Amino acid sequence: MTMRNLKRRPTHPGALLREDVLPVLDMTQTEFARRLGVSRLSVSDLLHEKRALSPDMAARIARLLDTTPESWLRMQTAVDL
Repeated sequence: MTMRNLKRRPTHPGALLREDVLPVLDMTQTEFARRLGVSRLSVSDLLHEKRALSPDMAARIARLLDTTPESWLRMQTAVDL
C-alpha cells in the first residue's frame, strides 16, 4: 500500500482541464468555451481556479468529454472541503 500525501491540496477541476485535458485535445480556451456553450471568461475563470465548478458546468463538461458530472463535482467538493 502506498502512502498518500495527506497535506497535499486537492486538484481543482480547472487545473486538470488546463494542464491535462485541453492540451491533449489540442483545444484553446475559446474553442472549449464555444463547444460548452459558455463565455470564454467563464472558462478562463474556471481554468485559472478563480471560479468553482458549478453543477451546470460539470454537466456541460461531462457531455463534451464523455465523462460524468459526478466525477467533476467530486473533484470540486474535495477542493471545497
